[in-house]
Amino acid sequence: MRSPGSLEETFAPLNKELANVLRLLRDPANQSLALLQGLWRAHDPDTWSGNSEVFITLGERILKLGEPLFAYDVVDEGIKHFPENVQLRQLLALALARSGATGSANAVLVGLYQEGHRDEETIGLLARTHKDLAGEAADASERITHLRQAYIFYAQAYDSTGGYWSAINAATLALLLGDRERAAALAREITVHCREKLGQTGAAGGDRYWLLSTLGEASLLLRNWSEAEEWYRQATAVGLGDWGSLQSTRRNARLLMQQLDVDRSRIERLFELPSVVVFAGHMVDRPDREVPRFPPQLEPAVDNAIRQRLKELSAGFGFASAACGSDILFHEAILDMKGETHVVLPYQKELFMKESVDIIRGANWIERYEHVVARAVEVQEVSRQSQTNGNVLYEFANLMLHGLASVRAEQLDTKLVPLVVWDGKSGDGAGGTASAVERWQRLGLGVEIIDLAEILRGCLHVTSPSAACRDTSSRQTNEVASGFTPEIRALFFADVEGFSKLNDEEIPRFVDHLLGLVARLANESAYRPLMKNTWGDGLYLVFSNVRDAGQFALELCNSVRSTDWSAKGLPNINLRIGLHAGPVYSCTDPVTRRLNYVGPHVSRAARIEPITPAGQVYASQEFAALAAAESVKELRCEYVGQTAMAEKYGTFGTYVVRRRHKTG
Repeated sequence: MRSPGSLEETFAPLNKELANVLRLLRDPANQSLALLQGLWRAHDPDTWSGNSEVFITLGERILKLGEPLFAYDVVDEGIKHFPENVQLRQLLALALARSGATGSANAVLVGLYQEGHRDEETIGLLARTHKDLAGEAADASERITHLRQAYIFYAQAYDSTGGYWSAINAATLALLLGDRERAAALAREITVHCREKLGQTGAAGGDRYWLLSTLGEASLLLRNWSEAEEWYRQATAVGLGDWGSLQSTRRNARLLMQQLDVDRSRIERLFELPSVVVFAGHMVDRPDREVPRFPPQLEPAVDNAIRQRLKELSAGFGFASAACGSDILFHEAILDMKGETHVVLPYQKELFMKESVDIIRGANWIERYEHVVARAVEVQEVSRQSQTNGNVLYEFANLMLHGLASVRAEQLDTKLVPLVVWDGKSGDGAGGTASAVERWQRLGLGVEIIDLAEILRGCLHVTSPSAACRDTSSRQTNEVASGFTPEIRALFFADVEGFSKLNDEEIPRFVDHLLGLVARLANESAYRPLMKNTWGDGLYLVFSNVRDAGQFALELCNSVRSTDWSAKGLPNINLRIGLHAGPVYSCTDPVTRRLNYVGPHVSRAARIEPITPAGQVYASQEFAALAAAESVKELRCEYVGQTAMAEKYGTFGTYVVRRRHKTG
């Protein structure tokens, strides 16, 4: 993407901290996503604001590891300091494209193109977005239009730069458009060019990977299957760990093999990325447990079983909580396999450590917990609340684990595998291992089960506890006040742009027409809210699930957008809608004597709507994760970055919600 100068030339005027950061980032040994996350969390914005190179280098490294949302955050901050920097804007577009926000990526690149940037990177990425838009097209004619536009841009980039990357993509697009002769001619040209460059000294690292993968793609175009397999085999060996590039190469290979109608298994197996594993499992028994389930002496056997199963699954990415016992053993195994781990806790990590880690006097679980947390790519506390809500917080944490793991698997286009260490019993209700198994199986997922009861019988020669036995020392929760029921719900807040400017004559019309429209939709929609409330132009609705909330929000936006407000004596009206999901209390409001939902997550939801652009639907990471966990195919949640919430509530990952169109 660029030709870096020496550190001394580039960073002589900068302080030592920034120079050290660049040295760290340029060291090929530093491939750990957790290390990059730690570096980013600890960075000083004022220090970094003096140079664009640090944002560019970090963004590139993160994209190689297949984390486009994290890369977006880094590059987006860089653009705030360097809004005209072309490389940063290119990286922003690439992060958006890889996260599935194709339209937004295309808009960034169109802007660069219209400003006169005609370099291979800009034109090639612009072409890539049209190729992606072709894949998302709702009908055949739209698909062909985008494929033709992609070909034009790739061909333009090749004609002006002679770059092999543009040439091979132009060849692929020519084939997709039915011009096999042009595709073959370009493939032959680029084969000669890449073989020459590969033989030159200095073709290493990323350059070598792209030369090898390009030769593989050219061989496919020329129907040289054995050569294609060998080139791709060499490329995947060089690109190991560069998940973003491997995924991009695999996607193009799949396009070609589908178009050529050939057996793809020989090539496909070369691009098998490590699987994403979402995990649940039993804790080590508390000292006062009456019937053994996971006594401490079982730890070596359980540890061995987890490691063996993870090896069989080719696991590389792990999502789990961090209780003593199965959870910590799982994280330790993933880390020893050089994989990345993600920790999701039901509430504050200090309290969680006290309740679910430090349960056996003299054991070393605390140290191991702290080690796991320190080395995780991310640690999320899904609620600011304590364990007062009972099992609902654990249930919410399990949903978040599944959702975040699903998003990661979708980003990498790799397998998502649920894995449990489970005794096969019904457990202690929602939020436990048994409930996770039941929900995953209900969704049609194949759950990998490590049978804890069998391990117990084999190691201790005891009869497994009966289904009626319960853990008398299970997690302790404070009693919920009478009349307050903890539930996981989707929360909707909205207001109207420009409402404060309406005059006295317009207010009754607003109530009749806008609020009347909301009332009709709430009563007639297939996605009706459980509760609805208004104040002025404000709307607060609660839905049973994220699918209903998202569908209703988009229906309402479309209805408002399609209404002729001038015919109703009103100025043009636009809504801002914010969506969130989390544990709340349902109760009867003592003032209105109606059903209400209250709690900290309601406050969090209310802070999203004010930062939402007019006419848009924004959502929290929690909403997006639950949409993934519940396999809501009708909605797309596209990342728009870390956004400061209203009233200094904090900065959180935010998504724009759109309807997912069925491709034709």
